[in-house]
Amino acid sequence: MRANSARNGACPRWPVAFVLVFLLAVATTGAQVPAGVPEDVGLSAKRLERIGEMIQRAIDTKQISGAVSVVARRGRVAHFEARGLKDIEANAPMRKDTIFPIASMTKPVTAVAVLMLVEEGKVRLSDPVSRFISEFRHTKVAIPRSDAGAEEGDIYTVPAKREITVHDLITHTSGLGSFGAAGEATARIAPRDLTGTVADWAAALGAVPLDFQPGTRWAYSGLAGTDTLGRIVEVASGLTFDEFLRLRVFEPLGMKDTAFNVPEDKRQRVVTLYVRTPDRLEPRPALPEWLATTTLHGGGGGLWSTAEDYLQFAHMQVNGGDLNGTRLLGSRTVDLM
Repeated sequence: MRANSARNGACPRWPVAFVLVFLLAVATTGAQVPAGVPEDVGLSAKRLERIGEMIQRAIDTKQISGAVSVVARRGRVAHFEARGLKDIEANAPMRKDTIFPIASMTKPVTAVAVLMLVEEGKVRLSDPVSRFISEFRHTKVAIPRSDAGAEEGDIYTVPAKREITVHDLITHTSGLGSFGAAGEATARIAPRDLTGTVADWAAALGAVPLDFQPGTRWAYSGLAGTDTLGRIVEVASGLTFDEFLRLRVFEPLGMKDTAFNVPEDKRQRVVTLYVRTPDRLEPRPALPEWLATTTLHGGGGGLWSTAEDYLQFAHMQVNGGDLNGTRLLGSRTVDLM
């Protein structure tokens, strides 16, 4: 796992981790997923021990500083363990409630938010993005130049054959910010201003050439595509993206430690990020740009959470959109995801 900044706004990985393994098969009730005996839910306690052994090997070989792992099945938590250190220098142990930056695990949360609005009739998957962000009305597609004298990264553009849609963004088939021919143009045309908002950046992204014609390919979009979905949530709901997630997702699911910004009274629980060198883990000198902002809350990355909180979110999906009698999505919509 490398701590180097990834190109075009991709969310990098660091030598710290929480691991969530979901073998959830039937619905449960209760605010928190209750604990259970592994054998009672069809699992082997002996085999579950291998998870901790694997994590310990990664700690011993200085691949990670520590990890939190959780396994649940049939509505019961069969394994929940913290190993290693949250902060090597302070010799602070990893705890089950340690707060992690969850990077692209933000994206499924964004997808749920969008689909909630689809169910409410405020968004259609077939809607052109320009319905919500007018700057996307006349998108272009980047074509690498192959003529004599062209340098690597040189492009020209052609008009998109159709507008990109919400469906394109949510399925990573839009060509927006997907590490292709327009990669350098993205950073030049739409730099991610950490003092701005997702509204600012999404508007600027409308001028960025796509990497391919919409809907013709699948290619992962690091931040641009799903950040744009976050802005669509804002326009369709009338709330800021972070407000929508807090009021409509996190509070109903009891995800008390999940947010874009960690409050002061919880910062002592935040994991230290490290860069892996050949023989040790070095503290990362600064947060990556997609975390080092208190205003640009996009859908592609940036949430902080705990293993237990994210288990609540995943359990809601396994339960067909419902947790503890609180329904966020219909079961058919969850199947669509």
